[in-house]
Amino acid sequence: MPRITLTDVVDVISKSGTPKATKVNQIKYRQSYSPQTDFYKALREGIISAHQNGNSKQKLGDILKFLTDEKKIKNYPKAIQGYEKWWGKKSITWNAPFSATYSYQDIDIGINPELGLIIDGEPYLVKLYLKEESLQKLRIDIVLALMESALTDGAPTNCKMAVLDVRSSKLFCSANDPAASAKLMKMVNAELAYVSSLWEQI
Repeated sequence: MPRITLTDVVDVISKSGTPKATKVNQIKYRQSYSPQTDFYKALREGIISAHQNGNSKQKLGDILKFLTDEKKIKNYPKAIQGYEKWWGKKSITWNAPFSATYSYQDIDIGINPELGLIIDGEPYLVKLYLKEESLQKLRIDIVLALMESALTDGAPTNCKMAVLDVRSSKLFCSANDPAASAKLMKMVNAELAYVSSLWEQI
């Protein structure tokens, strides 16, 4: 059974016509994941570690001490500043996240929030968006809908699903609107049916 990522789903849905088919082809035949080519791995792990260890936000700067890649040395500081700004004076404690799988038409989607946090007394599961490209509303809505579908049953009571646009210091939370989520999931399922059908032909 093919397994794809949240990013894959959004990339497919965001395209139409030939580019959509091209994206599915790229997903099917790309190389396996390699930590060496994961540009934001050290940044994600540094943020996670800071919360797991109960560190202050000032410790995030330590992420930069071990970098040797010039692109990361130039790129990471703005993301760290954005995260520090979002953190602000919030009371944040670690509450381990968990992963789940959403399946439809023989396609599995891994739903893996990086952070499980208690923010000012409220539980959150958070996906980090670290890229420089602006975060589009459709991307946010799709990710939140999938997180709600896959994670809600195993999450703490009243847990909020969220996407954090790290560089802009903005946290987008699920609206708790079942009708809107159901509509989005119908679109997601239609796209997954397309991916499943095309997958067998390419």
